Parts: sequence; C-alpha cells; structure tokens
Amino acid sequence: MPLTMVGVGESRPIIRIGGSDKVRTHLENLGFIVGATVSIVNTLNGSVIVNIKGSRVALSEGMARKIMI
Repeated sequence: MPLTMVGVGESRPIIRIGGSDKVRTHLENLGFIVGATVSIVNTLNGSVIVNIKGSRVALSEGMARKIMI
C-alpha cells in the first residue's frame, strides 16, 4: 500500500520504491530506502510530512504514492 494510506502517527517499514530511476535516486538521497522505517508526522493539502532517519521531510502526494509500505 502507498505511504499516503498510512495515518498520522503510524510507522511502517518501506517495502518498495517505484518511479523512474531519477525519482528513486532522489528519494534514496533523502533517506527513503527499502527497509527503513518511515512515520507520518502530518498531512497538509495533499502533502505528507514524514520522519525518516531522524529528519522531517515534506513530500508531495505524487511522490508519497511511489513509496510502498
């Protein structure tokens, strides 16, 4: 299921990252790698704020849909 389906406060491990090679590389550089745990901090107007590896990152809804948990 995509990251956008997780509720605020929930944590889940990343199973797969979709998208083009460029998108996957960008997300990996931000810390989104398979096996890492990501938690939802908040959702605002389609954007998702997550906590990954001790950092908060804001993602558009489209980018968040590429991250499968």
